[in-house]
Amino acid sequence: MIHKTWDNHETIKKIKCIHTNAKKYKVNSVLTEGNVYEVKNETEEFYFIKDNTDRMAGFRKEYFDVV
Repeated sequence: MIHKTWDNHETIKKIKCIHTNAKKYKVNSVLTEGNVYEVKNETEEFYFIKDNTDRMAGFRKEYFDVV
């Protein structure tokens, strides 16, 4: 149930969105190129951040660079 408290977790690092060209999903409606986001949790493939809709969501690491 860690997902219920992610908003209160410390920021692990900051990342910058470098593109929103997703092959399968539409991410350009919730991410903006050039915006910096705070990582609240991380796995091998995904960063979990608050997106533009102010919701916690997981996105592939390929969309970001570490700031």
